[in-house]
Amino acid sequence: MLAIIGGAVLWQATAMISGKAEAWDASSYWTVTYPLSIILTGWLGYQFPEKPWRWGFSVLFGQAGMMILSNSDYSLLPLGVILFGLLALPAAGLAQITAKLRLSSQKQ
Repeated sequence: MLAIIGGAVLWQATAMISGKAEAWDASSYWTVTYPLSIILTGWLGYQFPEKPWRWGFSVLFGQAGMMILSNSDYSLLPLGVILFGLLALPAAGLAQITAKLRLSSQKQ
């Protein structure tokens, strides 16, 4: 739940601060929010190393859920969901790396 809520909060805060209907229409999404999303997934992967790939998808699909709830035009929804899936890949990768770091540090 933490990952989904974190993603939703990041999305909604960006949309509200920028005044855009969809957060990724703001330049700050790409320079601040998306990197923060990836950092969040890395932290979650380190804290909860079991199945860490799920954190990247959970954070980004939390953002997708917020987009669905706050948007009235669903014509590009399938494309948006695909894009969120692609954006989740680097986040899931970082979560995998931080989980492995945590597990390897526990073995030593």
